[in-house]
Amino acid sequence: MFHPVSFFIGLRYLRGRSGDRFSRFVSYMSTAGITVGVMALITVMSVMNGFEQQLKDRILGVLPQAVVTSADGRIPLSEHTPEVLKQLPHVTKVTAITRGETIIQSANSLAAGMMIGIEPNQYDPIADHLMVGSLKDLQPSSFNVIIGQALAVELDVQPGDKIRLMVTSASQFTPLGRLPSQRNFTVSGIYDTGSDVDKQLVFTNISDAGRLLHYKLDQMSGWRLYLNDPFAVTELAKIPLPNDWKWSDWREQRGELFQAVKMEKNMMGLMLGLIIGVAAFNIISALIMVVMEKQAEVAILKTQGMTHRQVLTLFMVQGSSSGVIGALLGGVFGVIVSHYLNPIMAFLGVNLAVIGGSLPVDFEPMQILAVIVGAILLSLLATIFPSYRAAAVRPAEALRYE
Repeated sequence: MFHPVSFFIGLRYLRGRSGDRFSRFVSYMSTAGITVGVMALITVMSVMNGFEQQLKDRILGVLPQAVVTSADGRIPLSEHTPEVLKQLPHVTKVTAITRGETIIQSANSLAAGMMIGIEPNQYDPIADHLMVGSLKDLQPSSFNVIIGQALAVELDVQPGDKIRLMVTSASQFTPLGRLPSQRNFTVSGIYDTGSDVDKQLVFTNISDAGRLLHYKLDQMSGWRLYLNDPFAVTELAKIPLPNDWKWSDWREQRGELFQAVKMEKNMMGLMLGLIIGVAAFNIISALIMVVMEKQAEVAILKTQGMTHRQVLTLFMVQGSSSGVIGALLGGVFGVIVSHYLNPIMAFLGVNLAVIGGSLPVDFEPMQILAVIVGAILLSLLATIFPSYRAAAVRPAEALRYE
């Protein structure tokens, strides 16, 4: 079978002779280093992706992802959704919403949160996390609320108990002075998302929320937009809206959290990428030793007609082969380890109960491909200098003492 001479000799040098044990050992360690680096990077990035997706599902899946309202925070209540909002990119559903910051008081404790007024007959993602009760319990004038499990524990209340909601933005004058708007509500349901949202969001009927906020009967806070990708709010916020509408989204409440997660993921990728960089330096040292050892052979090949470029290609093939093999093996092992990470952790006796019993893992094929290709390119760059030195060997000087 025909082989280009540079590739043929480069692969022969990769295997080495039986006497080149130390050179082969260094070459194998370079391959092992790249394998371990790529495997660790893929595993950690998959877990970080899983945590990020879990946060998106548990927090951004329940929080209002985007709300369109007017400058004063009130728009006319309507059963007909504006077509201009339905036609926005990434928008899958639009519903009416009334919301406001509130203070929640029980007989034993006090907490701050956000009151969300919804239509019980329309879909709301909180329905997927209900432990007790139903959205149908939130009928107009019933003054029922659904609270999170963590908030119920903090307030020491159960379904059927009374809690008081106070809204400071809608105060009222009394003989005792100006007091916040307040009213007793009955706890009709409890939800559990497994995040800190459980301590903050309180759901009630949209008309009951409007009455507490001193809205008129035909007013609401705005239109709630459901998106197929919550991170698309950056793009949507740049689109001009008609009627002097105002845009607000989840970044006002949780922007810092996801920025921190993104930065942590990038820093973990950078630190683990340094492992691949160290392995690439091992390729340089191993290839330099091979070049010094093979100077006489390179000189003979040049006298037989091998060109400068062919010698350069020869040693680049030998050096980059370690990177290619290591990157491919690391990619395969990284996917396998990530897929079976939870059984491996259980076998090692690691207690994962504090994070829900298992590590979330989310594979991104393009990310895995980028890691493998990046490792191959880095190993290829590491071969340029030693290969150039080998190609610069002068036959007359190399064979002078042979």
